[in-house]
Amino acid sequence: ETTGTVGAGGVPNDLTLQDAAALVRAIPEIQRVAPLTMGTEQVAFGERRRQVAILGTTYDYMLARQIEIAKGTFLPDEEMFRGSPVAVVGPKLAREIFAGEDPVGKIIRVGGWRMRVVGVLAWQGVKMGVDFDDLAMVPVSTAMQMFNRTSLFRILIQSSSHADIDMLRDKSRQLLTERHGEEDITVISQDALLTTFSGILAALTLALGAIAAISLTVAGIGIMNVMLVSVSERTREVGLLKALGVGRRQILSVFLAEAALLSTLGGLIGLGVGWSAVGVLVRIYPAFPASTPTWAVAAALTVSMAVGITFGLLPARRASRLDPVAALAGR
Repeated sequence: ETTGTVGAGGVPNDLTLQDAAALVRAIPEIQRVAPLTMGTEQVAFGERRRQVAILGTTYDYMLARQIEIAKGTFLPDEEMFRGSPVAVVGPKLAREIFAGEDPVGKIIRVGGWRMRVVGVLAWQGVKMGVDFDDLAMVPVSTAMQMFNRTSLFRILIQSSSHADIDMLRDKSRQLLTERHGEEDITVISQDALLTTFSGILAALTLALGAIAAISLTVAGIGIMNVMLVSVSERTREVGLLKALGVGRRQILSVFLAEAALLSTLGGLIGLGVGWSAVGVLVRIYPAFPASTPTWAVAAALTVSMAVGITFGLLPARRASRLDPVAALAGR
């Protein structure tokens, strides 16, 4: 993609279809190139219409991004400078404007353009900031004419399996710098994106872990206070048990069991709320990855029980150490 860091008074040169074609011709390590342009336009079928994102690209984009087709075919495998009047629609868009009809073969209006629907994407959700469930994809040349543009948003490059990514990045940058007369592009590899996302994910995990730790501490203190009140209210009961010969360990076990039961019930309620929230998300976003691993459920309940036992230990020990005479007297 182009970048704005050029000399004073200068502007970055636009990426063009000619740049994409030059990359394929000049660099043998490139397996495929998919030029991209984006915009928004109204998509209409009969009286039903939606304002959605329009993605202009080529057949190679499906191969590079492993796009799945639920029905029909993808964009035609044709030369990038050709612009056939065809479109592939996302499943959400298809559901809303076709209302149960088979979209394949139907004529839709995209802005002022009449286009034939050749395929419907499978549910995929949001990838790289693009909602593939709610868009229309058209040939890149058609999209450039539709939006009255001569430039591209970016060019997606896929290397051959044996290619050196760093070498390919350098070759691509050098070629486009020579064509533009200055280095006004940014080449971003998938490895760099993954590294960035991994860093963001690690930071989010740390933040969520800190929030969870604070929440568990607050919950544990709440359980401890409840158990202390319970010990205070049951002082005579504890004194009577001790007078009847019940030992410290048994009293300790009773109060620890109550604390563990209280925290486990809280954990079960939390799981129920979580599953309900996920169910709502799945209904809104069918492609949302909502599977909950068994180990996560077991870990949540185990941690809940452990928190109850840990924070219930102080009240339980206090109850087990009560003097039976003082306890029966209510002191």
